[in-house]
Amino acid sequence: MNIVDKISAGHATLEQALEMFDALEPVDIDFMLGPWQGSGLHTGHPLDGVLEAYHWHGKRFDDSEAVHPLVFKTLGGNTACINPRFMGSPMGLVGKMPIPKSRAAGKAFQLLIPLLSTRKPRARLRMTEYRGKPSATMIYDQLPINDVFRKVDDETVLGVMDRKGMERPFFFVLRREQG
Repeated sequence: MNIVDKISAGHATLEQALEMFDALEPVDIDFMLGPWQGSGLHTGHPLDGVLEAYHWHGKRFDDSEAVHPLVFKTLGGNTACINPRFMGSPMGLVGKMPIPKSRAAGKAFQLLIPLLSTRKPRARLRMTEYRGKPSATMIYDQLPINDVFRKVDDETVLGVMDRKGMERPFFFVLRREQG
């Protein structure tokens, strides 16, 4: 099974995901600009399925200084950017207690979106080196998190969330939005 097939399947072991990530080419900042839809690549991480349950849409990169790292679908079907600051405390619980992934939890989160949303960008893009290759990296403004991206094809990147204190990386896929 090649990298695209594994990514399309939506799951891999941690070792397979790291092997795929390491085999992919880096991307530069300009490549990442624009809106992207996201999905998880499940590797047995405690966050697997959480973003999907909470109606994560993806990320938006307006320019290197203006990045919206958490774009979610609202109850009305639109999108809203969430301030990651509100995710700081729950992120500290990852691996220590289960995170609800039920349909009800997702709907409850959508009800909170107006209270958690922001119009301000909450991250930036920089080139950093991760696992031996320099590549575009989204750096959160208020959290110790870096999302590093590698190119699958012209419309798809594999991302890895590297959070300080988290035992293992979290993997996700971004697909460039058309139009």
